[in-house]
Amino acid sequence: MRIGDTGWRVRELQSRLHQLDLHSEVVTSRFDRETRAGVATFQRRRGWRADGVVDERTWLKITAITTEPTTEALHNVYTPGRPLLQRGDTGLRVRHVQARLKQVRWYDGRVTGRYARSTVAAVEGFQAKRRIPVTGQVDRRTLTRLQQMTRTPTRAELFNIVASGPALDPRCTTGRAMCVDKTSRSLRWVVDGVVLKTVEVRFGSDELPTREGAFAVFRKSRDHVSSLYDTPMPFAMFFSGGQAVHYSPDFAANGYDGASHGCVNVRDRPAVAWLFDRVLIGDKVIVYRS
Repeated sequence: MRIGDTGWRVRELQSRLHQLDLHSEVVTSRFDRETRAGVATFQRRRGWRADGVVDERTWLKITAITTEPTTEALHNVYTPGRPLLQRGDTGLRVRHVQARLKQVRWYDGRVTGRYARSTVAAVEGFQAKRRIPVTGQVDRRTLTRLQQMTRTPTRAELFNIVASGPALDPRCTTGRAMCVDKTSRSLRWVVDGVVLKTVEVRFGSDELPTREGAFAVFRKSRDHVSSLYDTPMPFAMFFSGGQAVHYSPDFAANGYDGASHGCVNVRDRPAVAWLFDRVLIGDKVIVYRS
């Protein structure tokens, strides 16, 4: 068997690959890319030529270490698994399920950590869409499929924390990011979607603009002095060439009556010092307009 083949033997192959965690639980009659990838992985683990083609040796080995697929498995008829979460449960695990269901738009209420009627309905809808036995309970099959389709919820998603001020760029809502908004002239330090610090900033002039886009901090220098302009840049966090987030005595003294040479100037020295101590190399810097 190889990619493009169809038929009953393909269904059996996929079901046996599933037993080896090399294919999804849903089987079809088409030898597709997922099937080829599963076969190739199986071959690679044994030091064979990993071409994804089922030759006699591959087929005999697969059948030798798997069991005969059941009629239910071959027809995608599933029986409910043991419930991991169900109505009446409470806690952080329920919050995670609710937040993930919100990501795929099956749950639209507040994330409460209480497995009530609305959560049951959301789980039922999710299960029905994916041909999982509709119980309204979260079994291993349901949880695995939900995790495959979603990302780990942020703290803001888990606890219904809404950022104040202008909208955050979507790139700022996960992980660690200095979210620099040119429209509101603000820098917000965001961790897992939660705004922990907001400071006023100014930018470069039209001739020397601050670049927009997604960057990462690649260098930090606490007592930096610009070699190009011979000006102090305390608490410099470089993100694009010579452009950095840093404290600006000129900004502190003159406000917006002036501009940087392309850097993101901060005029609150204690705040930028606090930020400098927390930002790590590799943290995101998102410069955008809201």
